[in-house]
Amino acid sequence: MKALRGMGYQFFHPQSSAALKPCLWCKRSLSGGDQCYKNQFYGITSHRCVQLTPTLRCNHTCLFCWRSFEHEYTGEKDLMPEEIVSRIPFLQKKALGGYKVSPRVAKEKWEEALRPDQYAISLAGEPTLYPHLPELIDLLNQTGGTTFLVSNGTMPGVLRQCHPYQKYISLTAPDRETYLRIARPVEDYWDQILESISDLGHETDAGRRTAIRVTLVRGINDQDPERYARIIQESGAKFVEVKAYMHVGYSQKRLTIRHMPLHDEIDRFTRKMLPHLSYRILGENTLSRVICLEQDL
Repeated sequence: MKALRGMGYQFFHPQSSAALKPCLWCKRSLSGGDQCYKNQFYGITSHRCVQLTPTLRCNHTCLFCWRSFEHEYTGEKDLMPEEIVSRIPFLQKKALGGYKVSPRVAKEKWEEALRPDQYAISLAGEPTLYPHLPELIDLLNQTGGTTFLVSNGTMPGVLRQCHPYQKYISLTAPDRETYLRIARPVEDYWDQILESISDLGHETDAGRRTAIRVTLVRGINDQDPERYARIIQESGAKFVEVKAYMHVGYSQKRLTIRHMPLHDEIDRFTRKMLPHLSYRILGENTLSRVICLEQDL
C-alpha cells in the first residue's frame, strides 16, 4: 500500500483497502482550470466531487485498467458503511490540504471543496465485491449529494439492490471472446454482465439515471459497432459514453500508446453505431476523447 499512498491514496483504515483520492479534474477545477467531462454532460462540479472505493478487490484484470493488480489487499477488513462515510470529510480535506494556501485557489472554491455534493464510487477495484455496498450508497444519498456507481456488471444481484443517482455498467466488448481477451476475468462473467446491462432499462426509481461506458482499445475491442449497438439498444440505458482508452497509470505496462484511439476514431465508431440506436449525441469532449449519447425517445 506504500506505493498507492505515494500516489495520493487516502486509506480509511490500516487493515482495509477502502480509499479516497481526488482526481486530476477535482484539482484542476479547484485551481480554476478545466472540469471533468461529467460537468459538461451531467452538471457535476469537479472540485466538489469525492472519488472513492470501498475495496480494491476486483474479479477482472482488464488490459486497459490504470490501476495496479499487484496492490490488492487480500487479507483486508471490510469496513462498515458508517466508518467510511464518517471519515470522508477528514480524508478529503487531508488530500487537498496543500491547495488551501495556493494563490491559484479562491477561498470560496476551497470551502466548496470541503462540502462535497457528489460521490463517485469509481476509484479502483470492483465495488460490488464489497458486502455492504447498498447500505453505503444509501448513507451517501442521505448526505444530500448525488452518487455515481461504476461497476463491471459481474454481480447483477448486488447491483439490483444498489440505488445510486447514476449507475454505470462497463461494456468492454461486443462478444464473449473479446471480453475474455481484454477483461481477463477470474472466471467467465459474460452472461452476468449482459444481465446487468439488460437490467438498466428496468430502473424505476424516480430521479435515478443509468449509463453504459464503452472504453475502446485500438486493435483489441474496437470492432463490430453494430453488435455493441445491439447490446446498448436492448439495455434501455439513459446514457452511453464511448471513450478512448487512455495510456496512463499501470496500463502502460500492458499496452502501448498505439492502443490509444484518437478522438476522430471514437467519433467514427460512434457514428457507425448510431443507425442501429435510438440515441442522439448529447455532447463530446475532445480532451478526454469521449462522446456521450442520450436516449432519443
